[in-house]
Amino acid sequence: MPDVASAMAQAKAAAGDRDVLVHGARTGRTALVAGVLDEIQIHLVPVLLGAGRRLFGQRDGAPAGLDVVRVVDAPGVTHVRYRVRR
Repeated sequence: MPDVASAMAQAKAAAGDRDVLVHGARTGRTALVAGVLDEIQIHLVPVLLGAGRRLFGQRDGAPAGLDVVRVVDAPGVTHVRYRVRR
Protein backbone atom coordinates (compact mmCIF):
# COMPACT_ATOMS: atom_id res chain seq x y z
CA MET A 1 0.00 0.00 0.00
CA PRO A 2 1.54 3.38 -0.99
CA ASP A 3 2.09 6.12 1.58
CA VAL A 4 0.19 9.40 1.28
CA ALA A 5 3.09 11.26 -0.41
CA SER A 6 3.39 8.56 -3.06
CA ALA A 7 -0.38 8.39 -3.52
CA MET A 8 -0.61 12.20 -3.96
CA ALA A 9 2.27 12.22 -6.45
CA GLN A 10 0.51 9.52 -8.50
CA ALA A 11 -2.82 11.36 -8.28
CA LYS A 12 -1.25 14.68 -9.37
CA ALA A 13 0.50 12.98 -12.28
CA ALA A 14 -2.77 11.36 -13.38
CA ALA A 15 -4.73 14.63 -12.95
CA GLY A 16 -2.44 16.70 -15.15
CA ASP A 17 -3.49 20.35 -14.78
CA ARG A 18 -6.66 19.50 -12.82
CA ASP A 19 -7.00 19.67 -9.03
CA VAL A 20 -6.59 16.65 -6.78
CA LEU A 21 -9.05 16.68 -3.86
CA VAL A 22 -8.66 14.91 -0.52
CA HIS A 23 -11.73 14.40 1.68
CA GLY A 24 -12.01 13.46 5.33
CA ALA A 25 -10.23 14.51 8.48
CA ARG A 26 -7.90 11.50 8.73
CA THR A 27 -6.71 11.64 5.11
CA GLY A 28 -6.50 15.45 5.12
CA ARG A 29 -4.49 15.51 8.34
CA THR A 30 -2.15 12.78 7.07
CA ALA A 31 -1.58 14.71 3.83
CA LEU A 32 -1.06 17.98 5.75
CA VAL A 33 1.54 16.39 8.04
CA ALA A 34 3.27 14.83 5.00
CA GLY A 35 3.50 18.29 3.39
CA VAL A 36 1.60 17.34 0.23
CA LEU A 37 -1.41 19.67 0.53
CA ASP A 38 -1.39 22.96 -1.35
CA GLU A 39 -4.72 24.25 0.01
CA ILE A 40 -7.32 23.43 2.64
CA GLN A 41 -11.00 24.29 2.25
CA ILE A 42 -13.20 24.21 5.33
CA HIS A 43 -16.97 24.53 5.44
CA LEU A 44 -18.03 25.97 8.81
CA VAL A 45 -21.57 25.18 9.91
CA PRO A 46 -22.78 26.65 13.22
CA VAL A 47 -23.49 23.32 14.93
CA LEU A 48 -21.40 21.90 17.77
CA LEU A 49 -21.33 18.12 17.48
CA GLY A 50 -19.00 17.30 20.35
CA ALA A 51 -17.58 14.27 18.58
CA GLY A 52 -15.79 13.30 15.41
CA ARG A 53 -12.25 13.15 14.13
CA ARG A 54 -10.02 16.15 14.82
CA LEU A 55 -8.38 17.73 11.79
CA PHE A 56 -6.12 20.13 13.66
CA GLY A 57 -5.30 18.13 16.80
CA GLN A 58 -1.78 17.38 18.00
CA ARG A 59 0.81 17.56 15.22
CA ASP A 60 4.43 16.51 15.20
CA GLY A 61 6.92 19.09 13.99
CA ALA A 62 6.47 22.76 13.17
CA PRO A 63 3.02 24.35 12.94
CA ALA A 64 1.51 24.68 9.47
CA GLY A 65 1.12 28.30 8.40
CA LEU A 66 -2.06 29.07 6.50
CA ASP A 67 -2.94 32.09 4.35
CA VAL A 68 -6.59 32.94 3.64
CA VAL A 69 -7.33 32.67 -0.09
CA ARG A 70 -11.10 33.14 -0.09
CA VAL A 71 -14.02 33.46 2.32
CA VAL A 72 -17.61 32.98 1.19
CA ASP A 73 -20.26 33.69 3.80
CA ALA A 74 -23.65 32.16 3.01
CA PRO A 75 -26.77 31.53 5.07
CA GLY A 76 -25.95 28.73 7.51
CA VAL A 77 -22.38 28.12 6.31
CA THR A 78 -19.06 29.90 5.82
CA HIS A 79 -16.59 28.49 3.29
CA VAL A 80 -12.93 29.31 3.94
CA ARG A 81 -10.06 28.35 1.64
CA TYR A 82 -6.48 28.51 2.90
CA ARG A 83 -3.15 28.13 1.09
CA VAL A 84 -0.64 26.04 3.06
CA ARG A 85 2.65 27.90 3.54
CA ARG A 86 5.80 25.98 2.67
